[in-house]
Amino acid sequence: MTAPGTLAIYVGAALAEILGCFAVWAWMRQGASPLWLVPGLLSLAVFAWLLTLALSDFAGRAYAAYGGVYIAASLVWLWAVEKQRPDTWDMTGVAICLAGAAVILGVAAIVHTTVIAAATIARSVTASAVAADATRTFATAATRTVATI
Repeated sequence: MTAPGTLAIYVGAALAEILGCFAVWAWMRQGASPLWLVPGLLSLAVFAWLLTLALSDFAGRAYAAYGGVYIAASLVWLWAVEKQRPDTWDMTGVAICLAGAAVILGVAAIVHTTVIAAATIARSVTASAVAADATRTFATAATRTVATI
């Protein structure tokens, strides 16, 4: 999946999560009918399903990267639906969060692609023990690097 595909999944998930959470908010805080909970719960189920489609080997990494997109979508909701313009602190915070999400997605994708490329090269070099050892060493180092980021 490409970065635009992952971004589309995260934007769809953010919309579904915000709609689901707002349904509960409207019921509990604004006196809306309890019937608002039905589409709200369905929307939250769609949100959870969409996150499973994100390109990540680990749920925690997918959720962490999604967090930045959710924060940005929440500020769009604030402005478009609640008619409250985000202030300078809101915009600064969302910029920091989106930068963090980009780092999480970028580093994971680069390491994943590099490890796969190294394994493919090792197999094509007649599966020599030296190439296999080098690939394992590289994969271990790459994994440790990602773990420290």
